[in-house]
Amino acid sequence: MCKGLAALPHSCLERAKEIKIKSPAKMAEKAKQIYEEFIQTEAPKEVNIDHFTKDITMKNLVEASLSSFDVAQKRIHALMEKDSLPRFVRSEFYQELIK
Repeated sequence: MCKGLAALPHSCLERAKEIKIKSPAKMAEKAKQIYEEFIQTEAPKEVNIDHFTKDITMKNLVEASLSSFDVAQKRIHALMEKDSLPRFVRSEFYQELIK
């Protein structure tokens, strides 16, 4: 439907929330999976965040915690607000939807 307009950042945000509902024993494993899927360079579903944010996130995963992805989540939210949302609102799909 609105392919490519924000699907990956949204998926990353949702997956990052998952570690907050996992047991501590599984948190590190889940955090590593999320990092490999969305954050690391050339990840299968890599989100467009700067290297500084990637580095902070990687350092936070040395000892995974509930806040390991907080910096990345804030950056992704900001990017979606400034880029993905305005593009979506201007998209043909959205314009047809609001008619």
